[in-house]
Amino acid sequence: MFRHPWIDSRLNRKFLLGNAMGIVLSSLVFLLLYLHMYEGQLADERSNAATQVNQLLETSLQNAMLKRDLDGLRRIVHKLGEQEEILNVMILNPAGEVRFSSNPSLLGRSLDRQNDPACQGCHATGKPAPTAFISNELGQSVLRSVNPVRNRPECLECHGSAVEHPINGVLFVDYAAAPIQDNARKTALLLMAAGCCVLLIVLTGGWWFMRHFVLQPVQKLHRASQSLSEGSLSGRVDIPGRDELAQLGRCFNDMAEKLESSLTAVREKEEFLQGLMDASPDGLRVIDSDFNIVLSNKAYRRQLGLSESEAVNLRCYQSSHGRQEPCTPTLVTCPLHEITERGAPVKCVHEHLRSDGSSFEVEVYAAPMQVQRGDRIDCFIVESIRDLESAVQFSHEQKLSELGRLAAGVAHEIYNPLTSIRMSLNSILNLQSPSDQHHSQTSDYLKLVEQEIDRCIDITGRLLRLSTHSGSQPQVVAVNQAVSETLSLLSWDAEQSGVVLDQQMDPSEPRVLASESDLRMAVLNLIQNAFHAMPKGGQLTLLTERRDGRVNIVITDTGAGIAPEDLPHIFQPFFSRRADGKHGTGLGLSISRANVERHGGQISVRSELGNGTTFVVSYPDPES
Repeated sequence: MFRHPWIDSRLNRKFLLGNAMGIVLSSLVFLLLYLHMYEGQLADERSNAATQVNQLLETSLQNAMLKRDLDGLRRIVHKLGEQEEILNVMILNPAGEVRFSSNPSLLGRSLDRQNDPACQGCHATGKPAPTAFISNELGQSVLRSVNPVRNRPECLECHGSAVEHPINGVLFVDYAAAPIQDNARKTALLLMAAGCCVLLIVLTGGWWFMRHFVLQPVQKLHRASQSLSEGSLSGRVDIPGRDELAQLGRCFNDMAEKLESSLTAVREKEEFLQGLMDASPDGLRVIDSDFNIVLSNKAYRRQLGLSESEAVNLRCYQSSHGRQEPCTPTLVTCPLHEITERGAPVKCVHEHLRSDGSSFEVEVYAAPMQVQRGDRIDCFIVESIRDLESAVQFSHEQKLSELGRLAAGVAHEIYNPLTSIRMSLNSILNLQSPSDQHHSQTSDYLKLVEQEIDRCIDITGRLLRLSTHSGSQPQVVAVNQAVSETLSLLSWDAEQSGVVLDQQMDPSEPRVLASESDLRMAVLNLIQNAFHAMPKGGQLTLLTERRDGRVNIVITDTGAGIAPEDLPHIFQPFFSRRADGKHGTGLGLSISRANVERHGGQISVRSELGNGTTFVVSYPDPES
């Protein structure tokens, strides 16, 4: 159902209803008062007229009584009773008996003047009450005029002393009340109609005034305030004029402008602070005294695999430890607990959980921070979280990069002289004379030298491929070739360690999408770990195969194996348990796994203590 906007306005409804009720009630009160006063005024007018008539009747009555002309008195009463607005005329003696009446049925009847409303005022105050609206003896609604006929000196002969007999009789004149009341009602209706017109005019004018000068400005202020509360700081109001609402609108605009400026400055500072935090390569988070994370940077969210919305409104132990209650300070170094107890920065190593459930080692440096907020000081903890695996990998990649540049330089420095020697050797072979008695033997020696030179050139090529920088984009890698060439670089080490090498290459020549240098480096690390597990010699089997939509590189040794309690930790940075008794860096496996997983690969391991270990490097088969 359509409703006009002003009908739904509470202020407008209140104004209209209040004004309407006030005017209606006031009109009714004044109408009743006016009606009563008007009826009284009509009664007074009738009373005045009746008084004049009564004076004439009284004079006629006295003359008739003095002349003892009773028939003439009856004719006067009857003539008067025949008037249009007069219903009845009666003359009562002092005892209340009707002696003369225009209605013959009332002759001789005695009236109770003590209870007659028209007579009560006279008896109560001693003054005549000339008129009153009553129901007469015939049941008619009349305006009764009561006039006593007083005893005069000329009447003393018949009626005695005026002191003992103050009146000779009472004249009653009953006027029809209906015309008087109808006149009053018509006048009242006219007044009510005029009041309704006035009410309509007042309400219409009031509604127009409220709508144009109150409601519309208030609606503008409401819309602007609502827009401001929803975050739109550009909302302004335009209220013309110089009244209070116009001044309020200008004050609102000034407030909104200052608020927009302040909030813009606050947002710029927040963005600057967030940008400053996001620029840090380490994870950063700010924790309040209730373990709530109030601020974090991109590196922290990237470490845990969280989105920006998921990182807020979380407790620190929920986001990084997967717990539903705070960590036990006696079992885990809680930076918040330690700083609260000691008030000094804390440095510790934790194991954090990613959103996918995997764990990683981090180094946490936490420091206290105090912020003044009004009359109170709020305490926070700022944590700098460094992913040890990423840090180790970055450090190792730097070392590998330096090593790669060194290998490339060495290979390049070796490759050039070998190429020159080969060219010179070819020239010597071409310059040999067939007639020389040592021609055949010299040629064999020179060809043997050429073969060794080719072998050295091939080795330098392998070094160059191993030291190639791994790009972010994967490339097609021939698995058999990469594995064989990497293994060939360690053939001398195998011979010195008493390790027998067994290659079983898949004849289908499998290929994978990966970084060739990362794959070669992972295989190199795994083969070296196998050598370390067999300090007294053994057998190393290197197998490539296609199975279940994947390409697998299987490296199996017959070494000492890995203890069951150590097996879950071998891919953690800095964890090292070498069977040859030497202390390693503990970085090879962690870096190898990171390099393989970078392009969708996996490394798995199975081992039995005393019976050897098998590592499986698996990549998705692009041809499946």
